This record gives sequence, C-alpha cells and structure tokens, in this order.
Amino acid sequence: MSSDLIIDVTPSEVVIALLDNKRLVELTREKSGAKFAVGDIYLGKVKKIMPSLNAAFIDVGYEKDAFLHYLDMGPQFSTLNKFLKVASSKKNRISSVSKIHSEPDINKEGKITEVLKAGQNILVQIAKEPISTKGPRLTSELSIAGRNLVLMPFSEKVSVSQKIGSTEEKNRLKKLIQSIRPKKYGVIVRTVSEGKRVAELDQELKKLVAKFETMFQKLKKATAPSLVIGEMDRTTALLRDIYNPNFNNIIVNDAEVADELAEYLGTIDPEKKKIVKLYKGGQPVFDHFGVEKQIKSSFGKTVSFKSGAYLIIEHTEAFHVIDVNSGNRSKAGVDQETNALEVNLAAAEEIARQVRLRDMGGIIVIDFIDMHSSENRQKVYERMKEVMAVDRTKHNILPLSKFCLMQITRQRVRPEEHVETAEVCPTCKGTGKVTPTILFTDELENKVNYIFKDLNKKKLTIKVHPYVAAYLTKGFMSQRRKWAWKFMRKVAVEEVTALTFLDYQFFDENMEEIIL
Repeated sequence: MSSDLIIDVTPSEVVIALLDNKRLVELTREKSGAKFAVGDIYLGKVKKIMPSLNAAFIDVGYEKDAFLHYLDMGPQFSTLNKFLKVASSKKNRISSVSKIHSEPDINKEGKITEVLKAGQNILVQIAKEPISTKGPRLTSELSIAGRNLVLMPFSEKVSVSQKIGSTEEKNRLKKLIQSIRPKKYGVIVRTVSEGKRVAELDQELKKLVAKFETMFQKLKKATAPSLVIGEMDRTTALLRDIYNPNFNNIIVNDAEVADELAEYLGTIDPEKKKIVKLYKGGQPVFDHFGVEKQIKSSFGKTVSFKSGAYLIIEHTEAFHVIDVNSGNRSKAGVDQETNALEVNLAAAEEIARQVRLRDMGGIIVIDFIDMHSSENRQKVYERMKEVMAVDRTKHNILPLSKFCLMQITRQRVRPEEHVETAEVCPTCKGTGKVTPTILFTDELENKVNYIFKDLNKKKLTIKVHPYVAAYLTKGFMSQRRKWAWKFMRKVAVEEVTALTFLDYQFFDENMEEIIL
C-alpha cells in the first residue's frame, strides 16, 4: 500500500491529509499557535480537590480547569513531586534525574486528599485535548515520545510493544534497552523499533533524556500555570507516529515546514529525505491532488460507498450512530442474505475509514443490514477487526448482536473532525431570494475598481469557483483581460473548487487577502 501526506499550510492553520492509494483516510487540523496538545507538559496549580470524585481540577492556563483523577497520577507521583521541588529551588545544583532519591509509590487504593492540596504546584501532561464544554484531561505519569521509544521518567520498567510478533526480537530489544537505560528512567519500545540497531536506539534515548532534563533549568524560572515542555508541532508529531517506508510523497505548500519535515525525516530515515517535496503550483494544493473533493464527499450525513449502498452517520453528545443501507443495490439471482452479507462487508471497510477520517471517539453503534446466519455475522465481525487493525487509536470491537448491531469503543483524545459540506447559497444567503445574476460581473468590477483606485494595489488575484473562472477567462478579449487593460494592472484568476458558486476572494501582490 502506497501512502502520501499532503499538507496545506495557511496563516491560520495547518491541515494534514493522509492518503492511502490516493484515498483520503485521515484529516488533521492544527490551529497556528495551538496550545494544550496531547503530550504537552505543564506546571499547573491545584484549584479544587473533589474527594467525591477522587480527583482534582488543575489550572494549566486554559479557560476551564483541567481534570486529574487519582488513578492518572501514576505510582511514582511522590518522586515526581520531589523532583518538582528540587528543580524549582533556586539553590538546586542537581541536573540529572538519576541523582534524585526515589520515594515510595503512592497507594493504588488511596485518596487524592492524601497527596494533593489546593494551591499546590504540580507537573501534569495533557492526555486529552479540550473537547466540547470540557477542559483538558491530565495525567501525572509523564512520558516523552520518540520515533522508536517512549521515555517514562521515574520508572524502572522496560516494556516492548505487543505488536512485535517475534518473541526472540522482543527479548533482544528488552535486553538491549535494559543495558543502555539510565537510572530512574523506564522505556516503552515501540513497534517500529523492530530490527533496529543499538546505536540508533541509544542515540534516540539520549535525546529524549536530554529533552526531559531541560526541566531543571525551565522550572527555576517557571510560574504556574505555564508550558514546560511542548510536544513537537502536529505535522512532525503525525509524521513521527505514522511514517513507514511505504510513504511515496510528503507534499507541503510551505518552504519552512518542508525544511522542518525534511530535517526530521533525515534523522529517522535519511534515504527517504527526498520524498519531502515543496508544492509550487498556482492551484491550491488540496485541489491539485483531489483532496478537497474527497473531503466534500466524505463528511456529509450520507456517505455512498458501493453500487448504490450508503451510510447514514449521526452524532450525539453520548455516542455516534451509523446506519448501513443497501439503497437500490440488487443482484439478479442473489438471495437477500447473500446480498446483505456483501453490503455489510463493504460497509465495514468504509466505516473503518470514516471512523479514522472523522476521528470519532467514545461509543460508536453500527446498525448493519439484518442477517439471520450467525456465521455471516461472525464474518462481518472478523472483517471489521481486520480493517480496524491499522487504526493507531485504542479501540475495542464487540461481536454483532442477533439484531445485527455492533458496538465499538474508541479512545477520544481530540475533538472530532467536522467539515460542513452543506453550503449556504452564496447568491441568496439562505433567504430564498436572489439579486439579478446579470449584475454579478458589475459587482466584481466595482470591487476591482475600488482595489486598484482606492487601495492602490499593484496586482490582483481573484479566486472563484471553476465555472465562474471559465466565464471570466474565456475568449481573446475575456473579462479578465478587459479589466487588465482598463486599470493597466495585472489581474489573475484562479479556480478554487472549495469556494461556493458565485463566491469570490481577492488577494494582493503579496497574496494577502483583501477583505471588503
């Protein structure tokens, strides 16, 4: 399977699309300057203890206090607390975790009032980003993720990914890491470490340790609430987690981001550094690679997937519901049970894609087409497990009930991806009444006149729907050329399929949008 990463960088956000065999399977958005991402480590302040929940609310600088449960504090919390006091002290001269004496583990069945009090400073890590009306979910069991390893400060355990099939390889990696692991650090060996040499793993381990131990300097100056160690930007973090040698291209429309990705790729797979390519085309990068069209066709309430069959996807506060419909699909000579099995098997593949694409979390209930045979229900269950195996997010799939209902639970760490596909009519603005379309070019010309005469812009780029672009540029004396002659300035027209019909945008010579 070939994979491509298409990255659209704009001033306000970075949108990352993962394509498998040219088909969109993941879409991630990161706002510029976004905070409270999974993996960020904060110095927080305890605002309120909730004994009834055995939890506390922590101020990490977000508009709503973050939530920390006692069970998420980790057994080494007392040692972490001691580290915070030592590192925050102005007189401290210790610069290595290995020199801090470990405290006894906290009681697994204990109460939060035994270890925390209001006003206390605490080191926490974002486990779940703010979702809906809820603040971030926190953990005090800190970890620093790398490409091959995950570093666990104040732990002494070494564990190896269960996805590595060979027992011999697991034992090799465990012995190897135990031999190079610094004191007071535990390590989780990730799946991609399979077959890696000791030099490469040792180099990464040292980098992760050095990154964590920068806290000795940062905590001396930090005041709660503040970010102490930030996770790498979402683009690089996504590449770290999903990259595999089957990647064909990583295409990005921003030179700075392209350089960052190429530099990072050079550290994990130098031979593949050349697959990072800077897109310089005039058309928007998502339009050029057909991503925008796939987004519009994949995020609606109704999603077609095969021979007239379709899914209805509904979202509620409590869970997600997916209904499988055969539509007008029918085959001559095929009985209903066989037809239902074929549709359900195809639906399982599309549902797995939709779950990843929309990043659905929590409870997902799927209403498959009724099948009377328990053997056929088992086949659909096995297919769903097979197609969901590539999903990196933790999930659990239950077998189909006799009513052909399936339940899936999937970890929710970020807000669900939502794209509004229904468009408000740009002409009537949703009122049902339109201005005369014959005046559309006059309206455009008046604004072009204002931009050149009043704003004194040297060049103008007009982004419009492809139909409108065709009209403005057709013929030798096209409308675009008439404007260029009339105002003696350069006028360019670009097609953007993401824009609605008769909608438009203006950009100056520096490609900065002109808001009128």
